[in-house]
Amino acid sequence: MHSALNLATPALLFPAVSLLLLAYTNRFLGLAGIIRNLYEEYRDSQDPKILRQIGNLRTRITLIKWMQFMGIASLFLCTVAMFQIYTGWQATGEVTFGASLLCMIASLAVSLLELVRSSDALNILLSDLQAEYDRRH
Repeated sequence: MHSALNLATPALLFPAVSLLLLAYTNRFLGLAGIIRNLYEEYRDSQDPKILRQIGNLRTRITLIKWMQFMGIASLFLCTVAMFQIYTGWQATGEVTFGASLLCMIASLAVSLLELVRSSDALNILLSDLQAEYDRRH
């Protein structure tokens, strides 16, 4: 049995999406700081190990951009759905809210991909440390 969507249901998504967008922004800012530091480090040392991280960082920036885009689209569609329900366009509001949920799912999926890439970047650093350790011992 399908129950009618009311204004409270999409409103429940607001705090979650807001917190998620804040987390995405923090990830972006953290990554931007890492990139700036690596840039300065590379200018000083010309270390080829730094260049190994560039592809990974570019991919992560792109993923974060898409995470944010899909999260914002989710919030936008959620707001539109609330407006549609408020104005009496129940069926349209339900479809729009469904689209909002799909955007949120996509945003979370891209977030998972970015997390995997983040782990790959850490593994690059750890492999360099392991190689240095192995040379010394």
